[in-house]
Amino acid sequence: MMLPQLPDNFHPIGADERLVFSCHPGVPCFTECCRELDLALNPYDVLRLRQALRLGSAEFLDRYVIMEWEEPQPFPTCYLTMVDDGRASCVFVGETGCSVYDNRPGSCRAYPVGRGASRGPDRTCTESLVLIREAHCQGFGGPKSQTAGGYLVDQGLAPYNQANDALLPLLQHPRLQDQTFRPSGLQRNQYILALYDLDRFRREIIEGRITLRQPLTPAQLTGLTGDDEQLLALGIRWLLEEFFDG
Repeated sequence: MMLPQLPDNFHPIGADERLVFSCHPGVPCFTECCRELDLALNPYDVLRLRQALRLGSAEFLDRYVIMEWEEPQPFPTCYLTMVDDGRASCVFVGETGCSVYDNRPGSCRAYPVGRGASRGPDRTCTESLVLIREAHCQGFGGPKSQTAGGYLVDQGLAPYNQANDALLPLLQHPRLQDQTFRPSGLQRNQYILALYDLDRFRREIIEGRITLRQPLTPAQLTGLTGDDEQLLALGIRWLLEEFFDG
């Protein structure tokens, strides 16, 4: 697929191309990439973080998320709150590193590789990778060489990529791309509800304030009884129905 114009420090890389990179406490720039950044959170990022912290979805959003929306964006973007320490440090970074490392967001896992994905007319997903080289990063040139694809596997990206790709039918819907559909304020609220505020979404369904148009599959039923990953999948289905099947 055609890549958009990339910043000078972004270099396209194939999944089979090799890179030499290692990040660990012995690298002089350790945790520098956790500062002075705008970290957008995908729904699965929020799901994993709040489960690790044992927080309800509303409490997590209130404590750790800043939502921003402006034209021409169709939907709001959720950003992780940063500490007001003069360096805009991640709220989860400390002297010893990341306090939520096992459940860190997908973009943190992938760094210094960035991943984009697009959905074709045949509904297949095509990914593109870039290698990000920032002036502060001294992790290149370490002893370990591996393919870019292998690096992403080692970083545990598979469930994150799967969850993000499941959003493509919604985020890359033809009616959004040709701008024949523009979400209303109510629909933007529905977007946050179904993808980020899963506890409230579950209650709305159980208490009958949200009516689903199609019967639930056995897997989707588990979403109503506590499986947040299945509930997230159900949220995507509901939004597609509400926005595009009316």
